Amino acid sequence: MSTPHTRLKKLLSELSPSTSGSPQTIGTLELGGISYDVPAPLDPTRLPHCKTSAYLDVRDGFNYDGLNFMLQKFLLGQDVFLLSQPGLYARRLVMTFCRMINSEYEYIALHRDVGETELKQGREIRRGGTLGYVDSAAVRAVKHGRILILEGIEKAERGIMPKTGKCENIAATGHRSPALTGYRNLDDGTYIIHSHRYELLDKSADEDRLFMPAHKNFRVVAIAAPVPPYPGYPLDPPFRSRFQARFIDPVGSLTALETPDTPGRERPVLYTKLREIILSAQFASEAAGPLGAILKSTLPQFPQTALTKLSALCTMFSPPTVLSPNQLAILVLSIHPALVHASLVTWALLSRQTEEAGVGTLGNPRLGSSEGATGLLGYSATGIERVGAKSIKITFVSHDGTQAIVQAPAGPRPLHSFNLDPKFASPRFKGLLSAFLQAHALGWDISYVPPALPSTASCSTSTLIAVFASLLGYEVETIHMYKELGGREIAMRRKIENDGSTTWEPRRRLEGRLVHLSGLDAVGPTAGSLARLVQDREIELWETKRIVSEVDSGEELSDDLSICHPSFRIIATASKAIPLKDWLTHEHANMFFTFPSQPMDQEEECKTVLSTGCPVEVVEKLLAFAEKYRNTLASDSVQKNRKFGTRTILRIAKRMAMVSHNGDRSSDELYVLINRSILAEFLPTTERTALETLLKECDIRPGRSALNPSPIASSKGVIFPDGHNLQPTFIPKFDPDQDRDGVAKHIPHMDHFYENSLQTGLMRDLAVDLELLGEHLVLLGNQGVGKNKLIDRLCQILGRPREYIQLHRDSTVNQLMFQTSLQNGVIKYEDSPLLRAVSLGRVIVVDEADKAPEHVVAVFRSLAGHGEMSLADGRRIRFERERENDVVVHPNFRLILLANRPGYPFLGNHFLQVLGDNFSCHSITNPDAESEKKLLAQLAPDLNKNTLSRLVAAFQDLREGYNAGSLVYPYSLRELINVVRHMNTYPDDSLETALRNTFDFDVYRKETIQKLSAILERHGLAVKNVGLDAARAAAAKKPRDVKFEPKGDTSLNGPKHGKDDPKNEPHQGGNQWAGGTGGRDTAGLGGRGGYKRLFKNHEIKQIPDSLKKDVPQHIQENARRMAQGELARRLEELNLSAGDAAMYDRLLSSVQSHVVQLHDLLENLAAKEEERVWIKRQTDGELDFGRLADGLMGEASIYKKRGMARPDPGRPQIKPKRIRILFDLSASMYRFQHDGRLLRSQETAVMLMESFVKLDRKDKYVWDIYGHSGDSPDIPLVETHQAFLELKDRVKVVEKMDMIPQYTFAGDYTVEAIEKASQEVMKFDADDWFVITVTDANFGRYNITPEYITRTMAKFPRVNNAVICLGDGLEVALLTQKFPRTFFRIQNTADIPNVLRSILSSMVEK
Repeated sequence: MSTPHTRLKKLLSELSPSTSGSPQTIGTLELGGISYDVPAPLDPTRLPHCKTSAYLDVRDGFNYDGLNFMLQKFLLGQDVFLLSQPGLYARRLVMTFCRMINSEYEYIALHRDVGETELKQGREIRRGGTLGYVDSAAVRAVKHGRILILEGIEKAERGIMPKTGKCENIAATGHRSPALTGYRNLDDGTYIIHSHRYELLDKSADEDRLFMPAHKNFRVVAIAAPVPPYPGYPLDPPFRSRFQARFIDPVGSLTALETPDTPGRERPVLYTKLREIILSAQFASEAAGPLGAILKSTLPQFPQTALTKLSALCTMFSPPTVLSPNQLAILVLSIHPALVHASLVTWALLSRQTEEAGVGTLGNPRLGSSEGATGLLGYSATGIERVGAKSIKITFVSHDGTQAIVQAPAGPRPLHSFNLDPKFASPRFKGLLSAFLQAHALGWDISYVPPALPSTASCSTSTLIAVFASLLGYEVETIHMYKELGGREIAMRRKIENDGSTTWEPRRRLEGRLVHLSGLDAVGPTAGSLARLVQDREIELWETKRIVSEVDSGEELSDDLSICHPSFRIIATASKAIPLKDWLTHEHANMFFTFPSQPMDQEEECKTVLSTGCPVEVVEKLLAFAEKYRNTLASDSVQKNRKFGTRTILRIAKRMAMVSHNGDRSSDELYVLINRSILAEFLPTTERTALETLLKECDIRPGRSALNPSPIASSKGVIFPDGHNLQPTFIPKFDPDQDRDGVAKHIPHMDHFYENSLQTGLMRDLAVDLELLGEHLVLLGNQGVGKNKLIDRLCQILGRPREYIQLHRDSTVNQLMFQTSLQNGVIKYEDSPLLRAVSLGRVIVVDEADKAPEHVVAVFRSLAGHGEMSLADGRRIRFERERENDVVVHPNFRLILLANRPGYPFLGNHFLQVLGDNFSCHSITNPDAESEKKLLAQLAPDLNKNTLSRLVAAFQDLREGYNAGSLVYPYSLRELINVVRHMNTYPDDSLETALRNTFDFDVYRKETIQKLSAILERHGLAVKNVGLDAARAAAAKKPRDVKFEPKGDTSLNGPKHGKDDPKNEPHQGGNQWAGGTGGRDTAGLGGRGGYKRLFKNHEIKQIPDSLKKDVPQHIQENARRMAQGELARRLEELNLSAGDAAMYDRLLSSVQSHVVQLHDLLENLAAKEEERVWIKRQTDGELDFGRLADGLMGEASIYKKRGMARPDPGRPQIKPKRIRILFDLSASMYRFQHDGRLLRSQETAVMLMESFVKLDRKDKYVWDIYGHSGDSPDIPLVETHQAFLELKDRVKVVEKMDMIPQYTFAGDYTVEAIEKASQEVMKFDADDWFVITVTDANFGRYNITPEYITRTMAKFPRVNNAVICLGDGLEVALLTQKFPRTFFRIQNTADIPNVLRSILSSMVEK
């Protein structure tokens, strides 16, 4: 008998009780005048098994109404769609209904990763290599007559829902059954048809044995949040039409979930008043119109569980009537965490409500640590003692002495003493720990949310979790989340047995452990698939397996039914790489008891840093700088800039403790270490200037550079002599006995390494971090500066075995872990170089880290910071072996990431933001001139030393040109080495020939060639031709391959256009046709005597040079006059005079290099926004090794292909960036134009217009240029609709800029211009808004105060404002000092184009 027949026969025998006769009843349900005979279950394991407290109170009128509606629809054979705000109420309503009618159920949590396997049938390889089919929950519900619960409909992509709709439709209507349409319903070859149609089949016919009936009691209950206002996909109309809808009133669900009143006990006053505020906020948000939502004039809705948490908390911990501002803020943020990223207007509205209610004033939402000395409601934990194998007793005491003793679950390990180490147990830490313990006692899982501020001191996340676990006797199971994890993989993992058979098994996290979900924000909305596990302690597993919260008395557990351990708890933390607003939603708030992070204050941070042994005066300087630097970081710039957290400061302090004995040298070292940690070398010009200002304010100054002598290697180690004749640095050599195989095969070998001072100093610093301080490293630099060579050389002299991997755009997390292979039909996983390095204690070099997706690089964060990583095969990387299959991190393991510098022109991913402070960063630059000379002299000993010095100086100037913005390519040591090697190897070739190897890339970059010529000439390097001239000069030395010798008359009569051939046929020679080649007099190519070139897409036949040169002088002059006349005619067509054209050409030539850089940056950013990613679950494309097991089972969608990434539900689509540039056109610009300010402003306008006009993707940027003068705050120069601005219009713009200041009246409308511009740009539907203002900052004369300017900008917090100040007044100094990332002071007007380009680049590259 075939497999489908066998499966069908077995299934029909199981269904026989339901298809033959009526099922046995156990009683009658009376509800709302409806009677229903409650049947006995066929499979009691599929009944609801929620805790008693999870079922809704039927006596509540709101719940009663919902249950009555569901019973009506059930009896009518209709399916139900429950529309509810995110939360657990709708699911609990369905579970209560199933419990009431004793109905079995199946459950599917929908998310973006749900596919056909989860909704129809999956495949597994059974023992012996046979293929087995596994029914999904949806199919089981159809077959067995269960209620199918689909939760999260709004998260599922529209194309997937018809799969469930068809199953539902089969059960509901006979005329759409597969038996009549010929539709093959299931992958195993069986058909599901309507039960009535099944009864009509001839059971004896073989062809009818593949059919099976859909159970008459099958129903679907769908649950979704309404879209809008909540994020998600809209409903597919055919799918929607199959359901009967019921909207669940948010107020009703809020109140239905709160803890019932205790008889004889009044609700606390604090609870009653906050409850009124929460309900008022709900009513107010519903009543607000569209404008109110935009203006945020109403309070946002509270999460569905707000009252649940508040009532349980106030019941267990008796609250005071009034809380301190900080305590009230912590409480509010705990029940409504999204307020942590809400606007200050929203916070002020809520504060007014709490004041009017009499519960106190809301404190700062940023929560200063010195104020958070207690837990929630002012309680502090004072003691913990065990009272059972799985339970403890926790004692809490409030400020007024009120005591609360509560019982809570605990782990099996011994409890750590509550007498905490004073090194970390600050009042802030104890307060957070107490709050964690309160949430734990209430039965909630915990989420510790990162600060809203972009850069802060440490929030003690890891220490908090470790101490919390040790106090409660828990083993911590850390699960590191990454973007590739699907919903099923979060709770389960595929297991491949030794014989090749496959199955799924739950991850061990579901046992009585404390599970730390690290980086939960990385998986986005898919995290919602865990909602039922978090809220109800229930989860559906593969192949009918289910974990429930409890079982009925006398009910036996089985393989299909198991209980979640009562001590199981979850703590979720975030990666801090994704903005809070993108993941901290109502769904997250309903899943966890959420606590906002509280960073250390300066006193606590100082105490921590001093523990390193760093001198007090150094620590004080360091922390003073840290505070200033953190305050200057904007929330957007922190995505690119280093955050300078406590871990970074500790790293610097440890290094400073090592050099503190060197006296004055330590001050120099502090300057170097701070610049290195922040990667100051790669900051934009404006930000680097601001950084230097901060360092000076903190009295941290650079010292004199020192010559670094070559290292001295010995059998014991390597000595790096000190350039200041101070104590040398000794680095011990690697012990070969620790890794014999690695020493034999994996130590890099370099025949030549040319020692030089700069790279020796770099190697010393890398060696200190790597070997003495045990740090992991990130090396960033331009191309060709020797990042790989430095590491290879260091590993060579230290005898360090090294592994190597290179990342790219297609790199995946699984590729970092394993190398997948298929052997004899069995999938095998081999450890990757990364795992070998971890276990054997080798150095692993990860190259091109900036090219891989950020979520891939993010896995290195936990590996470097905590020595932890979760592997796809169930193993874990840990510092210490806790389980048999743990991979233990070897003490010698070091991780080194190599990447190009951030920003233009490399445009790699901002991977630094996902790494945190877990790596020691080093910027690798080109060597200084002396180091470069020494290196090149060793490379080319026969080359003239004078020539070598001149080349070095020339390349140093080229790099300065790049840094200044006048050149667009960062010429590196690699290019210079290639030139020198060519000259040394081929001494007969000219310098011109050698330089072409590097500069032929730039033949059409006129400004680069001109700059190169000037630099070569300045340094005495005689080169006749460069660029295009050099290429043509070289070509002239060789015979031409193609020549055309004209026959007949070759005389010249005079230049003319010639006839235009309507057929556009090729013409060679002659004197008739325009656009021919090798002719005379006529316009064309390859001939002689014509007045202009004309190309008509034909092969060019070039006449000999001898004929070209033989052109009489009068004919040449005539041709020149005709060419000039033609140019004048074209200019007249453009309404331009020759003077206009010359003027614009001068302006353009001055900023051509800036135009190239700005255009390239804008173009590449537009392309990067549309960068394609791997789209999985495709039926063609490249094989996805992660689904190889599915492929063996016959699954078709096991491929992946490149495509545009779809945004997460609710995530806004990529929109244009709205930009307005404001130029100062006041009278003072004309009066003081002697310093070039007006001319530079015109040049800057030309730079902007040329850059934007040339963009291919003009739709990505909506821009305009306005002016402001003493007469008006908004003078239009370029409007947004002029994206295709003609040359004549661009010329008119600069002429207008020259003319307006000459005639305007005195006055200053700078502030009004900024306000008007901010209002205008915000009217556009964009994803970002920018206003950049150029002003001569003559504020004092017109009584414009800094406070007035900043107050005006503060009205538009979503607008990125920047002001370039040309003046020297006191106000300018104050503004640039207080707001260094908003106000930029220009003392040399020649810097205006460079600074504005830098500002615009920094703003848009986020």
